[in-house]
Amino acid sequence: MDKYNFPDFMKKKVIRLNFKSVKIIAFIVFSATISCIPLKKKMHETGKFKMQRLVVHENKRFIQYEDGEPFFWLGDTGWLLFHKLNREEVELYLENRKGKGFNVIQAVLIHHLPQRNFYGDYAFINSDPSMPDTTPGNTFEDSTEYDYWDHIDWVIDQAEKRGIYMALVIMWRSAVNQALRIKKNDATWAKIYASFLTKRYRNKPNIIWINGGDCKGSENIDIWRQFGNTIKSLDPNHLMTFHPFGRTCSCMWFHNDPWLDFNMFQSGHRRYDQDNDMGFGQDNWRYVEMAYKKEPPKPVLDGEPSYEDIPQGLHDSSQPYWTAADVRRYAYWSVFAGSFGHTYGHNAIMQFHKPEFGKGAYGVRDYWYEAINDTGAYQMQYLKKLMLSRPFFERVPDQSLVSTETNGTKYDYVIATQGKIYAFYYTYTGRSFDAVLGKISGDYVKANWYNPKNGKTIYIGRFKNYGVKHFDPPGEKKDGNDWVLILDSD
Repeated sequence: MDKYNFPDFMKKKVIRLNFKSVKIIAFIVFSATISCIPLKKKMHETGKFKMQRLVVHENKRFIQYEDGEPFFWLGDTGWLLFHKLNREEVELYLENRKGKGFNVIQAVLIHHLPQRNFYGDYAFINSDPSMPDTTPGNTFEDSTEYDYWDHIDWVIDQAEKRGIYMALVIMWRSAVNQALRIKKNDATWAKIYASFLTKRYRNKPNIIWINGGDCKGSENIDIWRQFGNTIKSLDPNHLMTFHPFGRTCSCMWFHNDPWLDFNMFQSGHRRYDQDNDMGFGQDNWRYVEMAYKKEPPKPVLDGEPSYEDIPQGLHDSSQPYWTAADVRRYAYWSVFAGSFGHTYGHNAIMQFHKPEFGKGAYGVRDYWYEAINDTGAYQMQYLKKLMLSRPFFERVPDQSLVSTETNGTKYDYVIATQGKIYAFYYTYTGRSFDAVLGKISGDYVKANWYNPKNGKTIYIGRFKNYGVKHFDPPGEKKDGNDWVLILDSD
């Protein structure tokens, strides 16, 4: 650990720290860590810094700010943020994510029972979720005041200062099962706990509720519905979704539940040959198609695709690890299929792996403070910038833009989306394909290649907007030589 020359607060757990004395050190470490990364000057491309209520757009396919501006969800799975990090580490993490354009952090309120945080504070008295362990006051320097829930309050406030929404997972699947055993299958605790959460956080401007927690909705479905109905009845102003088990979607159980504002699916961490009975393999765009067929229409996104630097299949570290290129493929496939945003994940970050936690889980190879600057995380901002660069709410998925005669399957699949005056095509392997023109307005189109790895464009030319035209991306055909073809009306 010493070879990284990190300050003591990142080497060992301290029950209480003098916050002011280490804040400068934390900032120096953060600055050195990301000195080569350009930070966004504003929260939004419009130049306005604000923390507005999020609402579903009138076309029911997108999310927007309350003033009507588009919201592109760029999330990070910081599942154990509330439990593993101290305050200085939280600031380091949030500053880094803000600088990379992330605007949502998905974090679990209760992951297991008993639940403690970095400072040794428990969430509940005797692991009873109907008895939150709270104390008067919230002074950090006074350990008798600063409790588990005060720490969560503080993290949410820190995220708000940086223009980041906190997508709060109410309770993970394993913790629900533990609670049912502790309460001898008496489920009345669920409404009590959900009411406590709602009353505490409904006035925070940067809250999104996530029901579920890596589970099939059919398991403990009454608990999930108690959570959903209770929170929505007390807090109708914040959006809510459901985080499901791998290779499933919330629309399979809860699409018509009034508390579900948008669908979430987990495309998961397995290869095509590791598939389950769903049959979609790595084609996460198929989950979007499935959700799009449901009525009434609701927005949808991939809340957990394959993480960067995690073994393919999740559990066997002898398998190859997913890379930044795979992260990009999942992101562009999902969004071009119709998702209103995307969630990124990294093996080390989702568990906030640190030296004091031993070898960690899922074959993790780095510590979280090293992994925050990995390639895939940095490149997600280019997807967000691309999608917000053209009229957002008019965009629809449209595979008729690609000639079926030259399209491929699996990694060779070319996926397309369009607005009235633009069209995007994504190829993961850099394979050539035929684009069907005349689908967008204008007598001519201007064509550019967009590089998802660096956000730069290469001008191709100007063409008549009719017929079929062959396009051949730069470089050789291979996995990870991905490009976006941009056509703009001219």
